[in-house]
Amino acid sequence: MSIERLSKLLNKTESMHLEFKEAKAAVPDNVYETICAMLNRDGGDILLGVDDNSNVTGIVQTELESMIQNLVNSTNNPQKLNPPFLLNPISYEIDGLHVLQIQVPCSSQVHRTNKGIYDRGNEGDYLVKEAYLIAEMYNRKRSFYTEGIIYPKATVSDLKQDMFQYSRALIRSNIPNHPWLTLDDMGLLRISGLYRRDMQTGEEGLTLAAVLLFGRDEVIQSILPHYKTDLLVRRTDLQRYDDREYVTSNLIEAYDKAMAFIAKHLPDKPFYEGEQRISLRTHIFREVIGNLLIHREFTNAAPARLIIYTDRVETENANNPHGSGIIQLNNYIPFSKNPLIAKFFIQMGRAEELGSGVQRVNKYLPIYTPGTKPEFSEDYRFKTIIPLMAPIRFPYKDIDKSEGDTLKSEGDTLKSEGDTPMNDEISRLITQIIKVKNKTARLHIQDLVCTILNAEGNNAEYYREQLNLSAATLERYFKTLKEAAIVELHGKARASSYYITREFKRKING
Repeated sequence: MSIERLSKLLNKTESMHLEFKEAKAAVPDNVYETICAMLNRDGGDILLGVDDNSNVTGIVQTELESMIQNLVNSTNNPQKLNPPFLLNPISYEIDGLHVLQIQVPCSSQVHRTNKGIYDRGNEGDYLVKEAYLIAEMYNRKRSFYTEGIIYPKATVSDLKQDMFQYSRALIRSNIPNHPWLTLDDMGLLRISGLYRRDMQTGEEGLTLAAVLLFGRDEVIQSILPHYKTDLLVRRTDLQRYDDREYVTSNLIEAYDKAMAFIAKHLPDKPFYEGEQRISLRTHIFREVIGNLLIHREFTNAAPARLIIYTDRVETENANNPHGSGIIQLNNYIPFSKNPLIAKFFIQMGRAEELGSGVQRVNKYLPIYTPGTKPEFSEDYRFKTIIPLMAPIRFPYKDIDKSEGDTLKSEGDTLKSEGDTPMNDEISRLITQIIKVKNKTARLHIQDLVCTILNAEGNNAEYYREQLNLSAATLERYFKTLKEAAIVELHGKARASSYYITREFKRKING
């Protein structure tokens, strides 16, 4: 969670999804009732160090670390929270006062704490005593969260043993003192909820989540014959594909294969965040790939699909919706579709806390692809669109209509015939005119042309900053584009500015 989202929460009042608790020097005893209730209902946020009126009262700084450790240990302890659900509190400082935030997802299991099973309502947490209400809770979880389906006949031998060591290495790299690292394989499966006993039926065994995370390919296919993740490139052959990979391996391996596919076909743009050099491609697509793999309804036969086009990357996966329409950051309530799988990915450092991934993509995409923003839409298919080029817009006045040009009104996005994105047309034209064999250079040149079309009349330094290219590389690309009569220079020396030629605009417009 970001400090911006924390500020928004502090401007709200307590609700089903938000709880404030004062906590000067110790974790309040009743916080575990709230954690249990939120896990059993729809999840939410708990802020420690805040009173009921959303005033920050703070936590004693010297007690912060022990409180965090207490929460981690207790949520990982079946004697305190059963089944355990490891949570990772985050500390923030606001005006010199310390606050602990606990993000609690909705769980696919029914949890109990010391005094029993709790549920969440608008009035807060309440103890559930009636047998029929407890049964309703189990039935609701069972019907919505299929990751928790138990397969009593499945055994540890049906899982890939090397995946346990690999996952431990990832967890250790992410959290060196993680409490799961001391456990054997069965202990790891039990504490993470991947091996469980149904408290209603007494059925016990590996869950679907365990098979999907660790299972051998043939075991996964025997349970879910339709399971696959389809990775495609459609840049030249839009009807079929230029490159394709079917992934039918477990989710841990599928993540590696999908990220390798992205690295094979998309350029990277290194970027300095403070003094640290980061990979923008990795920061963006680890979230996209994680979302594609984690928040999928696996019992639905529709494959998860990722398609790389010239101007965008699209993903689509089957979904149990918790809303409908375009996701807006200002009113987005994150909701985990497979909390057990999501939790395991978070421990391995391959996913962020719930909701952070969408924010991270919105943060880094405008740096990777200037002038763009991602689109996430939820329904029975969850869809993501990541633009690789800015939409092409240029003013009506830039071309003289009397010479036969037919443009839309100012500000309209141009589309080629059949409503194919104009960026695809630009890519096709550049490929025809400029014979650049290097894939990265070709994509950079396409990106440069799109950026100039969106913001003509700027100097070289402006475009260098927008695209994060070196001055020498940019000068080389400009020389290529000028020789191809795609870009022209107006003015002299430092006052010079770049424009797309009238001739190339006519070609775009057909």
